[in-house]
Amino acid sequence: MFIRKLISFAVACSAAAVCSGAGPGKARPNFLVIISDDQRPDTIHALGNRVIRTPNLDSLAAGGTAFTRATAAYPICVASRAEILTGVCSFRNGVPYGGGKLKPGLAFWADTLRQAGYRTWYVGKWHNDGSPKTRGYMETRGLYTGGGGGKEQTLPRDWAGREVTGYRGWTFKTDDGRAEPEKGVGLTADISRRFADAAVELINRKSAEPFFLHVNFTAPHDPLHLPPGYAGKYDPQSIPLPPNFLPEHPFEHGNLRGRDELLWPWPRTPGDVRGELAAYYAVIEHMDAQIGRVLVALRESGQAENTIIIFSTDQGLAVGSHGLRGKQNLYDHTFSVPLIFSGPAIPKNRRIAAQCYLRDLFPTTCELAGVKIPETVQGRSLVPVLTGNADTVYPHLVGYFTDTQRAIRTDRWKLIWYPKQQRYQLFDLAADPNELKDLSADPQHSAMRSELRTKLEKWLKENEDPLLQGSH
Repeated sequence: MFIRKLISFAVACSAAAVCSGAGPGKARPNFLVIISDDQRPDTIHALGNRVIRTPNLDSLAAGGTAFTRATAAYPICVASRAEILTGVCSFRNGVPYGGGKLKPGLAFWADTLRQAGYRTWYVGKWHNDGSPKTRGYMETRGLYTGGGGGKEQTLPRDWAGREVTGYRGWTFKTDDGRAEPEKGVGLTADISRRFADAAVELINRKSAEPFFLHVNFTAPHDPLHLPPGYAGKYDPQSIPLPPNFLPEHPFEHGNLRGRDELLWPWPRTPGDVRGELAAYYAVIEHMDAQIGRVLVALRESGQAENTIIIFSTDQGLAVGSHGLRGKQNLYDHTFSVPLIFSGPAIPKNRRIAAQCYLRDLFPTTCELAGVKIPETVQGRSLVPVLTGNADTVYPHLVGYFTDTQRAIRTDRWKLIWYPKQQRYQLFDLAADPNELKDLSADPQHSAMRSELRTKLEKWLKENEDPLLQGSH
């Protein structure tokens, strides 16, 4: 029944899209897109974490469909968000392989929907070149970017009293770009509430046109500050360590001296990890409460029944897994992301194992709205999987980080290549989902390693990876 409803909904949206006249038909859905920052895929209660409390994300999962193998192809904020904005992989969109700026000629998610008659709004963290208004967003509220903080009088400290290195000097900005340091400089304990305030303001406008509201939270990115009233929410001693916790990563993976990894001393200790997870979970729970406020506003405004809600993050995080703290790796705790669709005609309480990318969000919303997918978009619509007309989207996925890591993942197998170290890791994810047993040197699996390497190199060449240009 749900599948038939979704097909009918998509057909209705397509019919509305091709109508001529002053604007789109009423059948077109609104889109509320909520993106968190550095959130592991195993941090939603309804999706398997029995320690964390996320009642509002749980409600989205119960009322919608969760993709359990969604991925961030390039697990770092700027590059991942560029893929979301363009629907194009990093090698082709220019971030960061073309110098960090998006290449000209690309279609943008918000601009595509704006041209199709959507009211496009932006809230929260902006971490790409240009500005929301140069990428198709008509208006911002609660915009949060670098600069404007002046000279901070005190050195910010995180929950553990450590001097922070991330988001120093960042401030909220008005729609015309004026800094608002009075709302706080850097990440603050209550910053998620301010993003929710901005989203609620926009929702309450009840636009005559369908809206595309893109909300980017900073939670749970470091530095972690315990929100008001959230101290002691989680007892570190009662939090399980990640099943793939290690004191140290077994080799230089390409970022062992990067900023994220220098936030903790070596070797990693269970105390370091449990303490950080307690704060991490508290920040996520607070964000969940603010998302709940946004969902209440959507319902009370009478727009929930015509709004598709998408929740995800820009990438995961290690937080002790594999001896790492940060996100610059291609293990599944970081490469994978939570992804939930909820709303009219989306199948309820469903889990889908089809692999997909964050860059697929752009074409998926286009198809749901009956908007032509721009030719520059590389991502694929997930509608065939949502409707039950397809079981898979990709035979395999590819990930990449700087010039130090490449990976390919099929339904069962995963190969990670470390070019500078001239080494591989091969994991049988069916038998070893925590990626602890490297099979790359096992003669019994040499054929699989060779097959995956061939497929990986083919994809990288086709997508203009500088590592393979002109190589064998």
